[in-house]
Amino acid sequence: MNKDKVNCKDVMHHICESLGEDLNSYRCIAIKKHLEECSGCKSYFETVEITIDYYRTYKVKMPKDAHEKLMKFLHLDDCA
Repeated sequence: MNKDKVNCKDVMHHICESLGEDLNSYRCIAIKKHLEECSGCKSYFETVEITIDYYRTYKVKMPKDAHEKLMKFLHLDDCA
């Protein structure tokens, strides 16, 4: 993954890697297809990319527990 700029392929690879799946597996292909067809998920996905790029570009310092707090707020703390 390029450390300066994250793109869709990088994120898809990370998602599939986190799921223990190959990028060309049925599950990863299904996720990619869903993202192409679902405007809500596509918008969320793009927003995450923009946010990651912003934090890297401006070298924003985050408190150590910020990730955990954000995941809990989004009700995703079981995914962290």
